Amino acid sequence: MTSTQGEPTADTEAGFVTTTRIFYDAVAEDYAEMFAGERTGPRDGAVLADFAELIGRGEGVGGGGQVADLGCGPGRTTAYLAALGLDVFGLDLSGSMLTIARRENPDLRFRQGSMLDLDIPDGTLAGAVSWYSSIHTPAHQLPSLFSEFHRVLTPGGHLLIAFQAGDQPLTLDRPFGHPVRLDFERRRPETMAELLEAAGFTLRSRTVREADPELGESSPQAFLTATRKAAAVL
Repeated sequence: MTSTQGEPTADTEAGFVTTTRIFYDAVAEDYAEMFAGERTGPRDGAVLADFAELIGRGEGVGGGGQVADLGCGPGRTTAYLAALGLDVFGLDLSGSMLTIARRENPDLRFRQGSMLDLDIPDGTLAGAVSWYSSIHTPAHQLPSLFSEFHRVLTPGGHLLIAFQAGDQPLTLDRPFGHPVRLDFERRRPETMAELLEAAGFTLRSRTVREADPELGESSPQAFLTATRKAAAVL
């Protein structure tokens, strides 16, 4: 896929990162208006609450710690996690999305960056959340993405990933009339679980629910919670 604005092809790392940033910069305000006031549903909220409980009781990491919402968009999941009591900050590629996140959540911290090249020291996070933010990463780049998540988490730290389940991508072309186009990849939960385990994680839970037409969903929704394996004792 090539961007309509002549950017590099999305099958290179620089290409798909740039294409994703351009897409969300273009649609940010329309996106925020379309989903204004939207709240996390009870089933998805339960997944986030379970994750927050893991972090809050410090299971595996000795007392909780900082959490990153990676690919935070307008910051609504970041705010939800903060309301659950987590020390959380948001990170996103899109400067326009971050403008909205800071405007709507002035008391929270947000920074710009790529999930594939995090400006976060090794082993410093108690938790990381990728809430529908891995869906633009090409399949061949997922091992690199999960390796980066593994790098920034402390041994025993926890990861939560949400994504649409399935095989066929959804392509949005000229949303809200903007001259941009982007693929939204659907993944098989078992494939994602295998990739996480190969990256050094232990799967803790796998939740898949059916699509909710009232939310505009057209495919099942999947949620995986995994833990970075502790370093071996020699």
